[in-house]
Amino acid sequence: MQFSNVIGQQALKQRLIQSVATNRVSHAQLFLGPEGSGKLALALAYAQYINCKNRSERDSCGVCSSCIKYSKLSHPDLHFIFPTTTNKKVKKDPESVLFLDEWRHFAIEKEAYFTANQWYDYLGVENKQGTIYARDANEIIRKLQFKAFEADYKITIIWMVEKINPTAANKLLKLLEEPPDKTIFILIAEEQEQILPTVRSRAYLVKIPKITDKDMLQALTEKFQCREADVRDAMLMAQGNWIDALSLYENTEEEKYYYQTFQQWMRLCFKVAMIELADFSANIATIGREKQKAFLQYGLQLFRNGMLFNNQIGQLVRLPGDEYDFHAKFAAFVHGGNVLQMVKLMEDSILHIERNANPSILFMDTSLKMVKLLKMKG
Repeated sequence: MQFSNVIGQQALKQRLIQSVATNRVSHAQLFLGPEGSGKLALALAYAQYINCKNRSERDSCGVCSSCIKYSKLSHPDLHFIFPTTTNKKVKKDPESVLFLDEWRHFAIEKEAYFTANQWYDYLGVENKQGTIYARDANEIIRKLQFKAFEADYKITIIWMVEKINPTAANKLLKLLEEPPDKTIFILIAEEQEQILPTVRSRAYLVKIPKITDKDMLQALTEKFQCREADVRDAMLMAQGNWIDALSLYENTEEEKYYYQTFQQWMRLCFKVAMIELADFSANIATIGREKQKAFLQYGLQLFRNGMLFNNQIGQLVRLPGDEYDFHAKFAAFVHGGNVLQMVKLMEDSILHIERNANPSILFMDTSLKMVKLLKMKG
């Protein structure tokens, strides 16, 4: 991964390059930023640049032996720790080293832009959540006892460090504070408050912002070889998240389906059209659990946007024309007297879908409850 492959973040790239040029590379750094901002991509590009044998003032060379190994995530002095859990392959005592082949393949395939849930889905862990275990800490401590194989620096990237358990964190604290010579830790996180304070305090904070609209638009047009107009809606709705931008562009028809179907549903609820609501519930039951959950998530977004409009900050709502107008009009039915109940209704429905509730019955029940909420006075 080179800096040229990282979307936007020009000022931050220059800072990282400058830290290498002035020999001021902190031994422990925390790359903190929102989902889809390119934290892992930046960490990989930075690590590759540090150990490149022929780097320039702008980027690593991409062709030396070190860069080639970094591009395959197989350099012997590049180490990874990431959340894992049991699956069909590893039935007990999971740790990062047991999933290293999968990690390399997935990270390369996704060009280092992916979410924790996408990683878990790839591993096939069902509804389990990943953790960074004490076994991971023991393994990295063992590896870092040895001298570097061929690079100037040994670099360990800990992805989603907020998932580290206290036992593992305690094992790593001394190493983070006083690492062996020419050893660098890059910690990657999205939720600062979820990082153990003892870990957070031992790393230099590097804040990574959302990708700008200009950079997002340019990257989308280059990737899909299309006009700016074709990707502008995806850019608007992604709000600086490259992962969302890709999903929105590649699933445009699906997004339109959620908007149009939710609009229809709310109109039926407001009219109290019982026969039509029964038909609606039967139809929505056929689309599959994941799409049903995404559909209800759309409702959560609608209620949030309603409150933004009601508080005169509708400029924060980033949607294409017709959809924006619908959200603005629907805001009249979202207020302090019902919004929390609406949100809970959607969240409960999502939970019931995950627990295999009968979708026809569930959506009819949700519809009847929504009818009452829409009639409530603010």
